[in-house]
Amino acid sequence: MEILTLQPNNEDAGKRIDAWLAAEVEELTRSAAARLLEEGQVTCGGKPLAKNYKLTGRETIEVALPEVEETDLLPQNIPLDVVYEDADVIVVNKPKGLVVHPAPGHPDGTLVNALLYHCGDSLSGIGGEKRPGIVHRIDRDTSGLIIAAKNDVAHQRLAAQLQDHTLARTYECVVIGNLKEDAGTVNAPIGRHPTDRKKMAVITGGREAVTHWEVIARYPGSTHVRCKLETGRTHQIRVHMAHIGHPILGDTVYGNKKPVNGLQGQCLHAVGLRFVHPASGEMVELSCPLTEEFAAQLRKLEHRQ
Repeated sequence: MEILTLQPNNEDAGKRIDAWLAAEVEELTRSAAARLLEEGQVTCGGKPLAKNYKLTGRETIEVALPEVEETDLLPQNIPLDVVYEDADVIVVNKPKGLVVHPAPGHPDGTLVNALLYHCGDSLSGIGGEKRPGIVHRIDRDTSGLIIAAKNDVAHQRLAAQLQDHTLARTYECVVIGNLKEDAGTVNAPIGRHPTDRKKMAVITGGREAVTHWEVIARYPGSTHVRCKLETGRTHQIRVHMAHIGHPILGDTVYGNKKPVNGLQGQCLHAVGLRFVHPASGEMVELSCPLTEEFAAQLRKLEHRQ
């Protein structure tokens, strides 16, 4: 069992311990944090804390992470577009429609099942029994680069880079409307939508979320945009672009409810990934081309000019 020692600061005062843990420990979801609290695995001064405990900002918190459970996931021979691979990490160009890890409604046929087949036993266990190796996620209907860890040390070091923003992720998207500026930053907290629990929203008290954007090309009624994530909240780019009045083309959740002809889901692609290699310490910078579906949308827009 691994013991994490965490020190909240004054800015954390008043936050619920379960929400704070989920934000502080990359491999913990809020439900997983709540479960550890219920099991007495989160303590302060040796005393177990309740999941609704409010931080003072002066505590020292100890979290006992349990040993990794054996997974009952089945390896599945799902083709992978491997962009980079060595003994520590694997980077895949994920196609649209492929769910990253098993979830309600998607028990198999996921990227995790494909990785188990491709990598065998060489996947980090930190992600838990349903998310072995998974360091970060991208939406089912978003395509592009995603990294997975092949051992726990690599996973911990990559997760730390997510926390301090040295693991850089770049996306391209087409948004509806004409952005007035050539570049900008959206700094707006994201949390669960107050009435629709399947959606995220910009809300007071949400988790910090920062997206930097710049215009690549302008078309009548739409804009081709590059986005760089400083944080990695669920649906972050989709929520932020909709928040500033420019939802992503084809996003029927945060934009127009009517699907776009020739598009499966949103026109959003993870084109770039940069990270410090967890073993060698060298900088690794990777990219992948736009999907044919995305390129076809750009050609349509160019023909309308």
